[in-house]
Amino acid sequence: MPLIPKRSKFRKMQKGRNRGKATRGINVSDGEYGLQTLEAGLITGNQIEAARVAINRYMKRDGKVWIKIFPDKPVTRKPAGTRMGKGKGNTEFWVAPVKPGRIMFEIAGVPEATAKEALRLGANKLPVKTKFVVKEEAIEEGENNEN
Repeated sequence: MPLIPKRSKFRKMQKGRNRGKATRGINVSDGEYGLQTLEAGLITGNQIEAARVAINRYMKRDGKVWIKIFPDKPVTRKPAGTRMGKGKGNTEFWVAPVKPGRIMFEIAGVPEATAKEALRLGANKLPVKTKFVVKEEAIEEGENNEN
């Protein structure tokens, strides 16, 4: 079952620009460890699914995995050998635009070494550079002590 929206308001979308740093989804919220992107890119539903399978295979169904991105942007293509004009092409696949700093996957319930290796295997399936991050609990505790 591919990752695509159940329904969308519009069938086709303009390309737009994917610039700047992420402002939302930049902290590890659900799990203990996360996979953070270091560059902007478009990640297809198939790539997300391939990364999820690689992560789950290595973890042998221990712990829990959260997918924090969803492909909700349609990408259209015109058939090969078609002349210019005659409107926009049909939707070929769906992508999730990501900006630097965005957390894409989160893991909890496994040792750090296992999480690091699982996310490394998942990152190999993705077209962007990524980084392994740990939830900052020490920083939050320090802020609470000051108040």
